[in-house]
Amino acid sequence: MFSKPTITTRNDNITRKDVKSVLGSGSGLAGAVPEPKLVSEPPGATPEEKPPTVSDTPSAARLIVGPDVKLKGAEILDCDTLVVEGRVEATMDSRVIRIADKGAFCGKVSIDVAEIHGTFEGELTARSQLIIHATGKVSGKIRYGKLLINEGGELCGDINTLSSEKPSPRPLRDEQLMPLSAVAG
Repeated sequence: MFSKPTITTRNDNITRKDVKSVLGSGSGLAGAVPEPKLVSEPPGATPEEKPPTVSDTPSAARLIVGPDVKLKGAEILDCDTLVVEGRVEATMDSRVIRIADKGAFCGKVSIDVAEIHGTFEGELTARSQLIIHATGKVSGKIRYGKLLINEGGELCGDINTLSSEKPSPRPLRDEQLMPLSAVAG
């Protein structure tokens, strides 16, 4: 009369109570639900694979400064990703910095990608990309490869692209200078 429900899942710990909670006690079927039948994946099937990210890589060095944490006077090195939820006053040379809504960073940073939801003050060089979200505020000496600012985001200070910066001329050493006698004749 009733067909038996089939539940497809990877969890082997499903109980009769779990099925009742999914179907609901008012459905009329809750009392007549047989034990769930688990359907396993076909042989050779693998779970969906996604490309690894910096945070997924086991060897990636990740530092999270949680809310209400203050880190002051540090030099942060060999850190692939810094997540700032509290307050950090430091210098850093790394790959990725993410500043959360209530997070704040004050200092000097040279980074590949900077994603700002909170506040940054100081000297920021984002070699690849600087992303400022609607709640983000960035001020100071700012250099970037590419820039994305969402509506509401703030950016102020000495701001320039890395490509437009002219290299400072190197002073010539004495051996590189020609004597005036050679020029005159």
